[in-house]
Amino acid sequence: MARVLVTGMSGVGKSTLLEEISRRGYLVVDTDYDGWTLSDGTWDEPRMAALLAEGSDVVVSGTVENQGRFYDRFDQVVLLSAPLDVLLDRVLKRLNNPYGKTAGQRAEIERYLGEVEPLLRFGASVELDGRRPVGELADIVERLLAVAS
Repeated sequence: MARVLVTGMSGVGKSTLLEEISRRGYLVVDTDYDGWTLSDGTWDEPRMAALLAEGSDVVVSGTVENQGRFYDRFDQVVLLSAPLDVLLDRVLKRLNNPYGKTAGQRAEIERYLGEVEPLLRFGASVELDGRRPVGELADIVERLLAVAS
């Protein structure tokens, strides 16, 4: 069983990548939805622990303060990254998530890029350029799953 975490800033393409990986038949969990993230912005730790204890290959996506507590249970931690202008353009244009539409949220993304992304980079085992075509990114994640299985 293989476990891969895909993390990165808002607008980098995590959800789009998960959609493609799901389309290929893999179990995926986007922690931005379905109650995986608590009101304080952290993962529901018992729920995440239970997911990672299951016997299925899974790709999890999210960026939360307590994700580092689970790094030892992932075979790979993949950081998707992209320049600020790409992130801001994507959050402005996306239709599936309202975050990033206000000036305050866009300033928050810029701040997080400088403060949070370096921490994510430190904990990542792989960094991928989120500007690459989603199919190429999914191919890489699929290979990571195969190596870990």
